[in-house]
Amino acid sequence: MKQFEFWGGVHPPGQKHLSAERPIRALPLPARLYVPLQQHTGRAALPAVRVGERVRKGQLLGREQGNVSAAVHAPTSGAVTAIGDFVAPHASGLPLPTVTLESDGEDRWLEREPPPDPFALDPEAVAERISAAGVVGMGGANFPAALKLSKARQAKVHTLAVNGAECEPYMTCDDRLMRERAEEIVDGVRLMLHALQAPRAVIAIEDNKPEAAARMRAACQNERNIRVNVVPARYPAGSAKQLIQGLTGLETPAGGRGTDTGVLVHNVGTAYAVHRALRQAHPLISRIVTVTGGAVAQPQNLEAPIGALVDDLLAFCGGAPDAARLLMGGPMMGQPLPGTRVPIVKGTNGILALTAAEARLTVTPSPCIRCGRCVEACPMGLMPLEMSKRARCDDLDGALDFGLIDCISCGSCAYACPSHIPLVQYFEYARGALEARQRAEQKAKETRRLLEQRQARLAREERAKAEAAARRRAEKERAKAHAKAGAAA
Repeated sequence: MKQFEFWGGVHPPGQKHLSAERPIRALPLPARLYVPLQQHTGRAALPAVRVGERVRKGQLLGREQGNVSAAVHAPTSGAVTAIGDFVAPHASGLPLPTVTLESDGEDRWLEREPPPDPFALDPEAVAERISAAGVVGMGGANFPAALKLSKARQAKVHTLAVNGAECEPYMTCDDRLMRERAEEIVDGVRLMLHALQAPRAVIAIEDNKPEAAARMRAACQNERNIRVNVVPARYPAGSAKQLIQGLTGLETPAGGRGTDTGVLVHNVGTAYAVHRALRQAHPLISRIVTVTGGAVAQPQNLEAPIGALVDDLLAFCGGAPDAARLLMGGPMMGQPLPGTRVPIVKGTNGILALTAAEARLTVTPSPCIRCGRCVEACPMGLMPLEMSKRARCDDLDGALDFGLIDCISCGSCAYACPSHIPLVQYFEYARGALEARQRAEQKAKETRRLLEQRQARLAREERAKAEAAARRRAEKERAKAHAKAGAAA
């Protein structure tokens, strides 16, 4: 298949050797799980259980709220001990509504009926079953998978691009998943093609994963409409827009979505979750997580239940006593964690514990020398130095004019910057400020609307009072006139 190029990108040290040869191991079931009701794009799930209730593995803990939401299920059997705020797996450390589940150690499944043949169902029924299983994008976007499939089918996409590139340094969970469970992934791809009603799928794997590519090719050997395409290893080749361009040569329009090109991107982990949901009636209650970094004693790829604490995963890997920085995800796009007592969620692909040397904590930013390396590295063709300049001055509209909305926060610019300027932090600050401004504008708009409604109501009441007073005066006048007429008679 013809190879295409995308603009920019960088080649950071992969460091995948730390965990790439470690087979997937099951994390021993923790005594307590903390399952957030908000671990997907959209609105938080609504609690479907009560404190004190005993639940089985796979039972619904939170039902989706509106179209853009996802169901949440029990990762094991036990008792619900609390429903309330718990620290979020985010740099802010702000709390999220969370169901705390105390395991009974029995790991008993909820009784389930054997699932029907998904190919005997219509595409919308397939999407409904994927939604009921709480499947979201496993590549980090966390968008509800069923909604994404339905919208793409309506847009009549012609290609499903399955992302097995795993370009983020240190991360190897997708690599191991493809090596060990290739047939299940390919079956999930077939099921997603059925839900999409699309004619073909392409599985993209970077050329630094030859074993995974070989296993996936072997699993696809009898598939006429699914092929494996090995792409050059270059960060961020796994980003949706860059993946589409690298596979098809089609460029996603500014401000647009991948489906505008006729291509839908899903992660290999999502395909695996779809297979389990439709073939085994298995909701998304666990995932493969890479626990790695120079500070981790024994890097591993673990299959861990959703809601297990980062502390549980690190302890199983021998701890990380020399960790200077802790991230959920890789070093380029991962989120700094406020501590180890935070739960993993559906979108957690890795826990990264870096030493001070790996994290480059001793490096001090210096002034921009306008060398343009950030511009050369940006895969979106933007001008990071100009965006950051405006973000630092709170010129949000100026940052927007230079393409802030199209920035994918991949960190290529910051990696290439010889002055070590934390460019992505400025962009995230600007985005947060924009969201705050939009909320303030929306609040002001809503306040004006309510004020206008109140003024209109008061005006109606005044008119009604005036009309009532006029009617009373008219009635009095008629009564007087009638009385005079009667006296004259």
